[in-house]
Amino acid sequence: MSQKRDPQDSCILVTGGAGFIGSHTVVELLEKDYQVVIVDDLSNASEKVLDRIDAIVGEERAARLSFYRADVGDRDALEAIFDDNQIDAVIHFAGYKAVGESVKKPIEYYGNNIGSTLALVDVMREHGCKSIIFSSSATVYGDPDSLPLTEASPKKACTNPYGWTKWMIEQILSDLHTADPEWNVVLLRYFNPIGAHPTGLMGEDPKGIPNNLLPYVAQVAVGKRESVHVFGSDYDTPDGTGVRDYIHVMDLASGHAAALAWMGGRTGVEIFNLGTGKGTSVLQIIEAFSSACGRELPYVLEPRRAGDVTANYADCSKARDEMGWEARFGIDEMCRDSWKWQSNNPNGYEG
Repeated sequence: MSQKRDPQDSCILVTGGAGFIGSHTVVELLEKDYQVVIVDDLSNASEKVLDRIDAIVGEERAARLSFYRADVGDRDALEAIFDDNQIDAVIHFAGYKAVGESVKKPIEYYGNNIGSTLALVDVMREHGCKSIIFSSSATVYGDPDSLPLTEASPKKACTNPYGWTKWMIEQILSDLHTADPEWNVVLLRYFNPIGAHPTGLMGEDPKGIPNNLLPYVAQVAVGKRESVHVFGSDYDTPDGTGVRDYIHVMDLASGHAAALAWMGGRTGVEIFNLGTGKGTSVLQIIEAFSSACGRELPYVLEPRRAGDVTANYADCSKARDEMGWEARFGIDEMCRDSWKWQSNNPNGYEG
C-alpha cells in the first residue's frame, strides 16, 4: 500500500517534466515543497525550461529539483534514476502527442508511448514504487452519446493511434492493479489544456506547425502565421464551429497536486476528469484571444477534419467532491496568459 507522506518528505518522478503540462506541474509540486525528479529526453521540449522553473520557484525550492536527460523507454537509465532517488510516486506525461502525426507513424507511436510505459512500470515494480498518476485524455471517450461526459461515460473506439495509446495504457495500468492490488493508479482524463504560466516565463512551445488551436492562434497574433484555419463551420453548435472544454494549464497542474495528495495511503484505480465543465467554440476562442492581444485576428473557414467531434465537455464534479479540486480560470485568463507568453517569447524558448 502507498504511504501517506507530507510533501516535503515525498519524492515525485515526473516523466516528460520539461514539456508543456509537465513543466507547469513541476512548478506546482515544487511550490508545495515536494522533491521532484524530471526525466525527459527533450525530443519535444527545451532544456531552457529548467532555468525558467528555477526563476519562478526561487533558489531554495529549485534545489529540490533534479533533472535527467533520458528516454523513459531506456530501462538502464530508469534503473539508475530509481537507484539514485527514493521515488514515492510517478506522474507519467512522457509520450508522443501529435494526433495527425500518429496516423502517419503508428508504429512509432505505439512503440514509444506503450513501450516506455511498460519499461517504467516494470522498473517501478522492481523498486517497490507502486503509485502512478497517468496523463490520459478525453479522447478515450470518442464521439460522445451525451454531454457532459462523466467518468462513467463509456470508452469508445478512438479515431487515431495517439488516442489508442491513451486507451491502451489506461487498460495496462488497470490490469496491473488487478494482478497486484498494492498498485495505486490515478487516471487523469484531460480535456483541452491551454494557457501559460502567468509570469509569461513558461508556456506551450510546439515544434513546427502547431497541432492544437491555441498555439496556432497565438502565432497568428504574434505575426508568425497569416490566419487561423477553422476546420468545420457547419456543426450543430451555436456558431457552427466545434465546441471543446478548454482548461488552463495552471488548473491542470493543480489537479495533479490534488491527485497526489488524495491518493496517498490508498490503493486502487481511480479516474478523474479535469476540465472546466464549460464548452467554448473555436470562434469564441479567436474572439477572446483578439481581446487579449488588442486586435482582430483573421481566420479562414475550412471543411471539417476527419475524426473531429462536434462538441466535448466534462462533468468535473467527481474531482471537486473527492479531491477538492476545481478549475479556477476562465477563457479570458487562458488567452491573456497565452498572449503574455507568446508576445514575450515569439520563438518559444529559443528567443
